[in-house]
Amino acid sequence: MSTTAAQDIPQSVPGLLARNARQFGKRTAYREKEFGIWQHWTWAETAEEVRAMALGFLVLGVERGDYVAIIGRNRPALYWSMVAAQSVGAIPVPLYQDAVAEEMAYVLDHCGARFVVAGDQEQVDKVIEVQGKVTCIEQILYLDKRGMRKYDHSSMNWLMDVQTEGRAAAQRLGPELDKRLAELSYDHTCVMLYTSGTTGKPKGVVLSNRNIIETSRASSEFDKLKPGDEILAYLPMAWVGDFIFAIGQAYYTGFCVNCPESAQTMMTDLREIGPTYYFAPPRIFETMLTTVMIRMEDASKIKQRLFHYFMAHAREVGPKLLDGKPVSLGARLKYGLGNLLVYGPLKDTLGLRRIRVAYTAGEAIGPEIFEFYRALGINLKQLYGQTEASVFITQQPDGEVRNDTVGVPSPGVEVKIAENGEVYYRSPGTFVEYYKNAESTASTKDPEGWVATGDAGFFEDSTGHLRIIDRAKDVGKMADGGMFAPKYVENKLKFFPNILESVVFGNNRDRCVAFINIDLGAVGSWAERNNIAYSSYQELAGLKRVLDTIQEHVETVNESVAQDEMLSGCQIHRFLVLHKELDADDGEMTRTRKVRRRIVEEKYADLIDALYGDKDSVYTETEVTYEDGRKGKITATLEIRDARVFGAEKKMAAE
Repeated sequence: MSTTAAQDIPQSVPGLLARNARQFGKRTAYREKEFGIWQHWTWAETAEEVRAMALGFLVLGVERGDYVAIIGRNRPALYWSMVAAQSVGAIPVPLYQDAVAEEMAYVLDHCGARFVVAGDQEQVDKVIEVQGKVTCIEQILYLDKRGMRKYDHSSMNWLMDVQTEGRAAAQRLGPELDKRLAELSYDHTCVMLYTSGTTGKPKGVVLSNRNIIETSRASSEFDKLKPGDEILAYLPMAWVGDFIFAIGQAYYTGFCVNCPESAQTMMTDLREIGPTYYFAPPRIFETMLTTVMIRMEDASKIKQRLFHYFMAHAREVGPKLLDGKPVSLGARLKYGLGNLLVYGPLKDTLGLRRIRVAYTAGEAIGPEIFEFYRALGINLKQLYGQTEASVFITQQPDGEVRNDTVGVPSPGVEVKIAENGEVYYRSPGTFVEYYKNAESTASTKDPEGWVATGDAGFFEDSTGHLRIIDRAKDVGKMADGGMFAPKYVENKLKFFPNILESVVFGNNRDRCVAFINIDLGAVGSWAERNNIAYSSYQELAGLKRVLDTIQEHVETVNESVAQDEMLSGCQIHRFLVLHKELDADDGEMTRTRKVRRRIVEEKYADLIDALYGDKDSVYTETEVTYEDGRKGKITATLEIRDARVFGAEKKMAAE
């Protein structure tokens, strides 16, 4: 884009909204499914809703620089509240809706939120619970009225009433709103998003309009996104990925944002919408694949044979067709028949038939999972990014998509590798600062704007693509000097539908060991088909046949890892299946489902010691948090299994 064209871009998200209302006024901007019916709002209607809400915020006394917390599931009105807050010069701070009250209290207190916009009664209750120690909150606004009638409304308002008051005050407060809108510049704060806190307390990442709009512009042009595209907004609103896709790119490009009715109906809503542009972290793609495999196990023998026959062909031909590589006429015809009988119906079932561009990020995806979707003809690509970069650091160009790289630097992004292998970047999307944390800002971003990612990687000489090995702090050495990269092995394990999560240990040790979580849905389905009774996750995880199956998976992964000369020392020698799922409520994972490796190591130190000992079982007691917030304790005796490793004989012969 030329400098002149770049200068014509509105300097704020509310500015983009005003432009869209003029240029795409009658196009659908938002859809939301409620009570089974899709509601629609055009860009012109969206602009009117946001203006009414912004005027209502002025009635309530929202000042320039105030922080407005937004908590709830993806709903148009909550997205509008973020843009309305920006319109009056305030700063939206979305929070994870599944966060417990204590986690919310930290963020609300840290940012000093005067106003909270809550989706429903559950979120209101959590805010009220922490108001005793978070004294900055003056007003709670709620979207869903159900269950709210008997609350004290002296400092609480229904969001629709706020809009009604805003409309009534339009003549009186309109000039003030227009004045504040005119003040917004590229360097005003657009949003503050909190990191997942894998290593400590979450940090408030301050992102400016420049960060969000320039990143949205570059990434939208990279993938040729257009007003006719459709996305499904279902990821946490507190996550930078959702903000970029559902606010940044949506407002820059003018495409439609679709909000599902609930998490339970998400897959049904995905099929109904059939998005053209789709983003999901690896876990979502893993879950989809698990569902497919479970259904195939329940299918007739003929369907199973058809599926496996055509999928074998798809794995060979599908990625070549996507990349525009030469494929024989016979192979194309066979793939076309497979599309008619297998791939097409499967993509319809998953809601992915219309996908033009799909991305996965957040952590590495298993190569087998990645290739499965590419084989179906879904243009799934990997990107590498983080909150501090406004998401995009690298992307995979069409025709250059591989499972073992994260692509080339995104437009406008510079990337370099430090001597210790750590990846650094700088770009227009580079965050302004960590809120109230000058020390962390200085240690992460140097005076020249280079940001330390904390990830270890390298550029391939032949392609210029970046390969990420692991988190820099997690990459270590085995006792024999070989590289230890746990995520590489963990992702291979999670390809199997029966394995939900894995944690590999081995830094400075003579061998690797692992914890494994089974996937309750996949293994439970298998148990039902085989008439195996079980009463709990713990009982199912301890069954001999389940352990035998997991052992087969571990040994299959070991055989694959043994082929990589650099990482062959990361084969798993011993493992156990945990008696509970790793849980964010127990502090073992972040709200974005990343394992807090150090906490897991400390919490289950007795199990790690047992894996490195000579016992074949270990007794353990573990504190857990129930859904209602109560604490409890579960006990278990876990079986420890030895797994076959590969290449040891060859190594001994060489010595």
